[in-house]
Amino acid sequence: MTIFRSVDRSPRGFRVAAAVAVGLIALPLIGLLTRVEWSRFVSLLGDPTVRAALWLSLLTSLAATVVATVCGLPLAWALARGSWRGRSVVRSIVLVPLVIPPVVGGVALLSAFGRTNGLVGESLYSIFGVQFTFSALGVVVAQSFVALPFLTLSLEGAFASLNNQSLDFAATAGAGPWRRLFLVVIPSVRPAFIGGVAVAWARALGEFGATVTFAGNIEGRTQTVPLAVYSLLETNAPAAYALSALLLFVCVVVLVALRGRWLGGIRP
Repeated sequence: MTIFRSVDRSPRGFRVAAAVAVGLIALPLIGLLTRVEWSRFVSLLGDPTVRAALWLSLLTSLAATVVATVCGLPLAWALARGSWRGRSVVRSIVLVPLVIPPVVGGVALLSAFGRTNGLVGESLYSIFGVQFTFSALGVVVAQSFVALPFLTLSLEGAFASLNNQSLDFAATAGAGPWRRLFLVVIPSVRPAFIGGVAVAWARALGEFGATVTFAGNIEGRTQTVPLAVYSLLETNAPAAYALSALLLFVCVVVLVALRGRWLGGIRP
């Protein structure tokens, strides 16, 4: 009977293309998991190179997430609630790291923060002795560069839909700007805030192109997990696959934990 027929009237070719799309994403992930030597998984992660990369990645990605949060929260507020001239231009600039090739981002960071001939990097080194290139500090800068837009976008949409009445009530009750921020604003956008922070951290953790171009790939100094995977593929492939599986697991955990709350609160 027609009442039991599927309501899906999309062309058959659409379903085939959708299946191909799923396979294009799923098959490489399955292939990765099949290459991992699970019986040696823990011992492979105990390799000194792997441990150094894991520790450096944890510290730098957390630092980059703090930078992205401290800078991205007020930026998102200004973009969402402000009506100042040049807002659209600033928003376009913020989105650039999302679309440019990561290696180009690394070249841009070199042009700005390089020790020699950097737009501001040369002055920072000569005056304060601060060097970004080939240092852990440069890793944090590269990770912040790519992570900041994710947090900003997540919070911008939430701030734009924020109810003004609660802010007005808090102001009437005598709450200052900082109290309104922590007692009204952040609790009101908590799902977007948590989701944005989590995605920013995951993006910082997985950053490769800008980091290797700007900070280099120095074991124990600037070699993060993605860079270690790249190097280990030539010297210790089983460890590279184990480390890749660990990164995949972390990303899946983040996505499951978010449950669609990032960018619009879409539920699966």
